[in-house]
Amino acid sequence: MTVPVFEEYEPAADCGCPGCARRRRTAAALPARHGGHPAARGARRALVLVTAAGVVLSCGAGQAAATAAGAKGRADTAADPQPVTPQGQAGPLNNGGSSGPPADSGSALRTTTRADIINRAKTWVTAKVPYDMTAYWSDGYRQDCSGFVSMAWNLAANEWTGSLATFGTKIARADLQPGDILLFHNLADPAVGSHVTIFGGWSDHTHTHYVAYEQTRPHARKATTPMAYWSNSSKYVAYRYKGVVSGSDVGGTATAFPGATKFGPGADNAHVTRLGQMLIAQGGKRFYKDGAGPRWSDADKRATQAFQLAQGWKGKEADGIPGPGTWSLLVKGTGRAIPAAGTGTGSNGAVPYPGRSYFAPGKSSSHVQKLGTQLVKKGYGRHYVTGPGPRWTEADRRNVEAFQKAQGWSGSAADGYPGPETWRRLFA
Repeated sequence: MTVPVFEEYEPAADCGCPGCARRRRTAAALPARHGGHPAARGARRALVLVTAAGVVLSCGAGQAAATAAGAKGRADTAADPQPVTPQGQAGPLNNGGSSGPPADSGSALRTTTRADIINRAKTWVTAKVPYDMTAYWSDGYRQDCSGFVSMAWNLAANEWTGSLATFGTKIARADLQPGDILLFHNLADPAVGSHVTIFGGWSDHTHTHYVAYEQTRPHARKATTPMAYWSNSSKYVAYRYKGVVSGSDVGGTATAFPGATKFGPGADNAHVTRLGQMLIAQGGKRFYKDGAGPRWSDADKRATQAFQLAQGWKGKEADGIPGPGTWSLLVKGTGRAIPAAGTGTGSNGAVPYPGRSYFAPGKSSSHVQKLGTQLVKKGYGRHYVTGPGPRWTEADRRNVEAFQKAQGWSGSAADGYPGPETWRRLFA
């Protein structure tokens, strides 16, 4: 029979979690010669028996097994730490931060982006928000691990590890992307071991460690963490927020073009920062010496223009000021990336978009004929009777409309007149 392993520890005197409270009560009940103590003298050390069968006082079965395995053969080495992250239950945002009554805010699903999730997480890390399961930060979110994720996901209420999964979709760990979470909810005893972290990206090529954003003692932090966590690693489940905008044009503030007035000389707002971040992600890092910022600069203009030129645009379509088309491609991540320095633009053989003015009743040019020829090549020339020519006709418009509808577009996006995105896809 395996000899039981004894571990000596002292529960934190100021910790209110059920586990520590129970340990202090157990210690108080023991005679002094066995490590007990009078209640008036405060918490002191207690002996806890950890059996090979995985039974540990006040801990779940999973943690007991991990503790027993960790203690075997390394008596002088501390066991892998378990997050001490007791948390509050699901509830509304707090109206006024740490003081004032909670405000009812419902639980509507809001759209967001991965960059926004990580940026919100960074605000708590930068501010070193203290861990507290009963206090609320100035933004109304509870200062525990689940409140941290509720804040980063921009949820309308404070959730907990027992409810966060309903806002996400379960994914494989291999599919993790920044902004996803790793969640362990201990059903046997939610107050012991339950924890959640935000995935910030892999830190090595073996995918054994990742950058974690988490709310834990003593305060919010960003740290390289083993996959999935020090303790209960096999039980952490990966989830992706259902409101993450990825690869589709979802309505709402997360994807909507904020308007041309938000960009250009004198502009200073969060939309400029986001534009820069998206341009950097599309290969425009060389234009920014200090990264993206809220104040419009020449770097923003040159990076925007480089992206527009990479799409094959010219003239007013590539003036360095983002319009709805530029913004849509950047948000969706479907546009051509900015080429590396020295490679030039147009090296990928793209046919530059000549501009909308060439495609209208009465117009005649080589661009119209080039468009018609490409439509026929792509299988969208059934409305031509004698074949495409240089003069714009209703047949051209109807063929373009058929191509646009085949992309899943409707309304003004499928009016039969080619814009930059229609042109790009047609000649891709």
